[in-house]
Amino acid sequence: MARLQDKVIIITGAAQGMGETHAKFCLKEGAKVVLTDVNADKGQALAEQLGDNALFIQHDVTDEQHWAQVIELTEAKFGPVNVLVNNAGITMSKSILDLSLADYRRILEINQVSVFLGMKAVIPSMKANKQGSIINISSINGLVGGAVGYTDSKFAVRGMTKAAALECAPHGIRVNSIHPGVIATPMIMQGDTKDVVEAFAKSIPLRRVAQPEEVSSLVVYLASDESSYSTGSEFVVDGGLTAQ
Repeated sequence: MARLQDKVIIITGAAQGMGETHAKFCLKEGAKVVLTDVNADKGQALAEQLGDNALFIQHDVTDEQHWAQVIELTEAKFGPVNVLVNNAGITMSKSILDLSLADYRRILEINQVSVFLGMKAVIPSMKANKQGSIINISSINGLVGGAVGYTDSKFAVRGMTKAAALECAPHGIRVNSIHPGVIATPMIMQGDTKDVVEAFAKSIPLRRVAQPEEVSSLVVYLASDESSYSTGSEFVVDGGLTAQ
């Protein structure tokens, strides 16, 4: 039997990038996957490409009513939710002096508040099943310093994960965070950015950046029953970068 056979999984920010790869890996392991994203064109096209076990819902992850709709539509199509992957996020590399209050609040809304809203929305569905797995995508900047705003939000995701894990444990719901390092997504592996990333890779102990599939493999593990005794934990995928 496939590792995620018939599990119902919601993945935010799934129209492209790492979210798309997570969705493909989960479907390959037998899951029924709901892809959510603000980009309706890319999201719908991807869901159609992935087949009958994929459903796309246009979704503003900062909107509480949108979350309620996502849960309602998911349950109507596939049944109670087994897994939530809070993957949606943005980055903004600006000096604290250049970062406007509007910029700062936008980062926190998308990277931090959306995780709170997602967990709050999905827990009742998981409690009905007496089990579930919530996977919050943080960053190595949830462990070490980086850009102001982005780092703040990713540390918050790490903290919320631990708090929610303790609250949800009696209901059989596990909550963990994943902390990727530098990932070779199409967005960064092009033009001048690619040269910068490849130069930086030489400072990583494993001497390379990660492929999206290496993060998705961890998502599958945490979504599966193989990780049944893991909760409130950080799973780091950074080639040894934070070990230095």
